Amino acid sequence: MRTTVSISDSLLDLAKKVSRERRSTLGEVIEEALRAMLVPRSKSSVKMKRPALITFHGSGLREGVRLDSSTELLEVMDS
Repeated sequence: MRTTVSISDSLLDLAKKVSRERRSTLGEVIEEALRAMLVPRSKSSVKMKRPALITFHGSGLREGVRLDSSTELLEVMDS
């Protein structure tokens, strides 16, 4: 569809630069930008990067260490 819109000169210049760099038309660049802004993404299409799970070898907690006492944990870590 053909239409007329008013946009700032600097934004138009940027869109033209992007279209030259991508070797695509100005219309394609504007359409892609509008689509990215206006079309809602489904949650399944957005892939979240999961952080790496850091694990350590060992037999778990030291005997007698209470996780509910920050003072004890600090003492154990300092020793």
